[in-house]
Parts: sequence; C-alpha cells; structure tokens
Amino acid sequence: MKRKIALSMAAATLAVSAIAGTAAAKTHPDTDCMRAGMATLKGAGLFDDAARGGVPIALAVSLGVTVRPGADISGVPDPIPLSVVLADHRAGDASLFVYPWCG
Repeated sequence: MKRKIALSMAAATLAVSAIAGTAAAKTHPDTDCMRAGMATLKGAGLFDDAARGGVPIALAVSLGVTVRPGADISGVPDPIPLSVVLADHRAGDASLFVYPWCG
C-alpha cells in the first residue's frame, strides 16, 4: 500500500512539474508532440498496453527517448502512467524527456 501511494505521489509530482514547466515557459501545451507520441505507441502496437499499465522506461529508451539534460528523474515511477507520459509530451522544452518524434 505504501509503495502504491509513493508511486501515485511521484506520478502526480511529475505531472505537476510538466504542467508547471509549460506555464513557466509561457507556451501553449505541445499537443502536436503529444499526438506524435500517441501515434508512435499506436504504430508499435503498444498504445493499449501503455494505457493499461503505463510505459516502462526501458521501452521508452528502446524507442529513442532520452532524459533531457539536467532533468532529475529520480522520482519518476517505472512504468510511467500514460497520463503522465502525455503530460510530459505537452510540456515541450520543459519536459523531463526528449522525444525523437517531437521536433
């Protein structure tokens, strides 16, 4: 139970960080990047699995995702809930990860 609460808190923190980063950068959410991420998961046949169980960090890395220089991902749960992954995509340059399909 404590692990589930800790993971939920970490996921919530990541989502708030991504949203706050977008607001601090005074940009609109990067919905093009989010749609590209969804298309990438769908194209790989992984969207349903990601929606049910999150996106394992190893899977993201295998698809070319890297940690943004200077980002602290120590509190990021593994797997990352899809809603948090999508929020990070919308964060644009304030995201924790760099997505190769978002350019």
